[in-house]
Amino acid sequence: MATQTKDYYAILGVKKTATAEEIRKAFRKLARKYHPDVNPGDKKAEEKFKELSEANDVLSDEKKRRIYDQVGFYSDQIDPAQAEAYARQQGGQRPVDFGGFDFSGFQPGAGSAGGSSWSSFKDIFSGIFSGAEAQQQARPRGPQQGTDLEYQATVDFWTGVRGGQARLTVHRQETCPTCHGQAQTGVPRQCEECNGTGQVTQMGGRMKFNIPCPRCNGTGRVTSSCATCHGEGLVGRSETVEFRIKAGTRDGQRIRIQGKGNGGVRGGAAGDLYVIVRTGTHPLFTRVGDDIHLKVPVTIAEATLGAKVDVPTIEGRAQLKIPPGTQGGQKLRMRERGVENAQNASVRGDQIVTVEVVVPVLNDERSREIMREFAKLNPQDPRVELFGKV
Repeated sequence: MATQTKDYYAILGVKKTATAEEIRKAFRKLARKYHPDVNPGDKKAEEKFKELSEANDVLSDEKKRRIYDQVGFYSDQIDPAQAEAYARQQGGQRPVDFGGFDFSGFQPGAGSAGGSSWSSFKDIFSGIFSGAEAQQQARPRGPQQGTDLEYQATVDFWTGVRGGQARLTVHRQETCPTCHGQAQTGVPRQCEECNGTGQVTQMGGRMKFNIPCPRCNGTGRVTSSCATCHGEGLVGRSETVEFRIKAGTRDGQRIRIQGKGNGGVRGGAAGDLYVIVRTGTHPLFTRVGDDIHLKVPVTIAEATLGAKVDVPTIEGRAQLKIPPGTQGGQKLRMRERGVENAQNASVRGDQIVTVEVVVPVLNDERSREIMREFAKLNPQDPRVELFGKV
């Protein structure tokens, strides 16, 4: 274990709000730069690589990262439930500054003395965390940004193709109008727990910790919880949100609506709303990305001799050239007859037409005679290749 706390986020060069993917990319970039194989004999690069690996090991693991954010460092011996309870009561702030503290005597697996020291270490933190869990009164915190929301919205086929307006009813937490997200009301008074000093002493075996008062969070002053939001700083409400669907929006595309997530508290900004668009289907057209797929029936004469036929597109009627000798199931491409690309309006998909040859029903003898004559003039057996593959 390190002898002092380390800022893993600063080591990897990412923000504390970084996603798992951003952390992964940052580690890979720096690891390539400082890897011992790239810097043979360079002790500084080797130490830097070890530091990067340590930071990535904690921040890339969701459970380890949560404990690190709550406590200020990570250890397998810290109980996640107790750490979370203490952090919740502390408002997400780190309870104790461990900078410069020597943990070397608490290494596990160092014999009976080491095991005893590690047990005492666990007891210390268990006492700190359990004591915090018993505190039930909400305490002042700094600005806290609201969380993001994610909803799905279904629009019809044509709205996805051409764009348009859509509506969505969202259930969100809004900043309390009474306390304006401060969670407390009234005139601050001296904290009875710490007598206004903002500090209390926590004992753990032979060790003594001066920590921020768990009741007033180190301010020395307390206020009453807001009666409207019950000390949460937020109240629930439903809201109808209007948003624009861009032409060419695909099924599953994610739209961000800034500031329409849950409200922030104590001056924090609201989160964002992310809408996953689900587009409807059409009885004739099938959309694949920006391409439109369509089945078009043609006669034997049109398929055999070739023809120009009218076919529907998403922009109306258009002519399609059927080459002579077109076979059933053959696909013909109508360039730039598809959907406008949502990211680049100057780019369009194509329309892919699958030809379906329609066999006529012969209701008169003359037609049947012509067909028999045609068969004599064109003695083809389309099944010859089947037997060659048996």
